[in-house]
Amino acid sequence: MPSKSFMIEEVLPGLFRIEVPLPRNPLKSINSYVVRGEDRHLIIDTGMNIKECLTTIVEALKILKIDLSKTDFFITHLHADHIGLVGKLASENSKIYLSDVEIPIVKSVLENSEDYWSSILKFFEMNGFPKSEAEKALREHPAKKYYASDRVELTPISDGDTIEIGNYTFIALLTPGHSPGHMCLYEQDKKILFSGDHILFDITPNITWWKEMENPLKTYLESLERVYSLEVNLVLPGHRSIWKDHRKRIDELKIHHRNRLNEIIQALKDGEKTAWDIASQISWDIDFKTWDDFPITQKWFAVGETIAHLIYLERFGKVKKVEKNGKILYSIN
Repeated sequence: MPSKSFMIEEVLPGLFRIEVPLPRNPLKSINSYVVRGEDRHLIIDTGMNIKECLTTIVEALKILKIDLSKTDFFITHLHADHIGLVGKLASENSKIYLSDVEIPIVKSVLENSEDYWSSILKFFEMNGFPKSEAEKALREHPAKKYYASDRVELTPISDGDTIEIGNYTFIALLTPGHSPGHMCLYEQDKKILFSGDHILFDITPNITWWKEMENPLKTYLESLERVYSLEVNLVLPGHRSIWKDHRKRIDELKIHHRNRLNEIIQALKDGEKTAWDIASQISWDIDFKTWDDFPITQKWFAVGETIAHLIYLERFGKVKKVEKNGKILYSIN
């Protein structure tokens, strides 16, 4: 079912992938999945709260003959590219499933946005992010610009809960790390895993600092181990290509993070540094030659990921952290 602006693919009977473009974003697109049943349908993730995403997904749903008054939603996690449009698509009859861990965070973002973001801004400044650049990064942050603007009723879903649509029975799996309450959906009989941003194949999931998580990288690696044991024939990720061998990819992701931890240790060999200083010395898979050339939002994501790795190293006694003159500094222990 081709379209001039997007792609719809029937992955399995009654299960479709809509590739929703994300303009001006290095992610390029998001995969929104539609499970078509006889009485009700399910949409998994929606795209950002911008016109281009809304136009695409509405057109695709018309092609698929999806009645939104008979459609529920499952949001893998609270990032804007996954939850942003749900308020504009959901009807008064829709259930919007979101991890019970993340519903309080979404409410905080929507109801106390300035307080929520100002505390994060302060923390990034303490980690070396220059104040003017941090403020600019936050203004450009997708979660600030393209988040859900409609306050909707969210239905909490917990680890192990099931959703039945058509010929599919999905088990919700709590897989925190990329976000505090990230969830995958697993179809045990058909061996299908909707991995959200927990496992991606053409790109690496961003593992960043969250004030709601004690040790994001450790949590993420533990969540990878949880899904490693599953029998999976088909992985349907939140971005880019569909894949089959999830175990091979998990092994690659573990190596990736081990290498990043080693890079951080190497960067600290000549003395204590902030996360900002360290991030500028790490090799990032981005098409810019120098740190100064990085787009400001990519610097934000890079520093956040560096902080997550530093927390991991500190917890395992590899580095030590001190606060001096309002700045957090790390050094080899």
